[in-house]
Amino acid sequence: QVQLVESGGGLVQPGGSLRLSCAASGRTFSTYAMGWFRQAPGKEREFVAVSNWIGSRTDYADLVKGRFTISRDNAKNTVYLQMNSLKPEDTGVYYCATDPNYSDFLRGSQGMDYWGKGTLVTVSS
Repeated sequence: QVQLVESGGGLVQPGGSLRLSCAASGRTFSTYAMGWFRQAPGKEREFVAVSNWIGSRTDYADLVKGRFTISRDNAKNTVYLQMNSLKPEDTGVYYCATDPNYSDFLRGSQGMDYWGKGTLVTVSS
């Protein structure tokens, strides 16, 4: 059974940092793109960041460029999201996803092959 399990969410003050992790199990995703989406309260789920299968290409939503960094460790079947300079508007549930098609992430597609259940990030003083 394929599973994506996110961890690392929590409450952080504005300007603070968090590191999210997403561990995949059930199969190897070394040739899949892996990335992150988020859903703020009352809003639709949106693309945040994506990495290709070897980590040589990454892309970010404009709202997080320069503050968030995605990385992956294929030996551990894990993808990370380092979030710095957090703002209240970064609050939401963060979902890990994986799919063979990198471009699907850039289009904000909701039809990823696999999704995690999400981890809540709250940025508040």
